[in-house]
Amino acid sequence: MSHVDTVKGTYAAFGRGDIAAIIDTLDDQVEWDVDVPVADVPWLQPRRGKAGVPAFFESLAPLSFPTFDPHTFFENGDKVMALIHMEVEHKPSGKHYSVPYEGHLWFFNNAGKVVKYQHITDTALHQRCARGE
Repeated sequence: MSHVDTVKGTYAAFGRGDIAAIIDTLDDQVEWDVDVPVADVPWLQPRRGKAGVPAFFESLAPLSFPTFDPHTFFENGDKVMALIHMEVEHKPSGKHYSVPYEGHLWFFNNAGKVVKYQHITDTALHQRCARGE
C-alpha cells in the first residue's frame, strides 16, 4: 500500500467516524500538529504519541463537516501532502466556513506508519471558526 493510499484510507475512516482505524496508522511516538500551535484553536494544539491524538478528534465536537473532500495528493518519498475542500459549520453559532484548500502534511517511517502530521492552513480562519465568528 502506498503512503497516498494510507492517507486516503485515513480520510475514509474519518468520514465513518472510525477513529480507531486512524490511530492504527500512527507510530507510537507520532507528533501531531507540533510545529505551529494556534492560540484559542483546540484542534490545532500539539499532541505527542498515539494516546494524545484522540483529543484532537474530541476537540472537533463543536464542528460539523457537511463537506470533507480530499481532492489532491502529492507524494514525495516519505511525505504526502493532501488538499481538502471543507465546508465547516460551527454548531453552537450556526456559522459556516468554506475552505477550498485545507492542507495536511503527513510523514511516514520505513514501516509505513505516520510519524508526524501537520496542518498547513489559514490559522486566522481557524481562530474565527473556533470562536464562531
